[in-house]
Amino acid sequence: MDRELDAATIVGLLADDDRRRVAAALELGSTTLDDVVAATGLDPARAAKAAGRLAEAGLVIQDQGSLYVLGAAFQRAARTALRRPPSDEHADQPAERRKVLDTFVADGRLTSIPVQQAKRLVILDWLAQDFEPGVQYSEAMVNLVLGKRHPDTAMLRRYLVDHDLMTREAGQYWRSGGST
Repeated sequence: MDRELDAATIVGLLADDDRRRVAAALELGSTTLDDVVAATGLDPARAAKAAGRLAEAGLVIQDQGSLYVLGAAFQRAARTALRRPPSDEHADQPAERRKVLDTFVADGRLTSIPVQQAKRLVILDWLAQDFEPGVQYSEAMVNLVLGKRHPDTAMLRRYLVDHDLMTREAGQYWRSGGST
């Protein structure tokens, strides 16, 4: 393999349902495209496309006509990710808030929405900072701003309104709470 895959690339590859199914079939013992088709139920064209993308990226290799998942790529990616220094993305925040932000935010993106309300409020307050107090936003604009942070903009909008961090009236939103 010419290049080393990082954890984010591997996750991106496996975010696609077809590629994940193909990788699982190969990991569980399928070695040919016909085996993969039988194991996954994918039609041959979709299976071939998924396997081809995995091979192109270097996660699947072909050796003497058989396909294999390169398990060592996962191990190397995990070791590299663990060696990476901790992010100082939220270093300016108080310790408890920083702990929540470091858990749920990576590279400016919300990785998941906390279930616990106290943690969710920290995240919502962080999101509210993206909106200028006194400025009215259309729903489309709110979606654009929130979409930079997480794909589920409807849920985040609803949480922001429900927790009085934003107000909605006549299709317009404005920031009505949160820290300054």
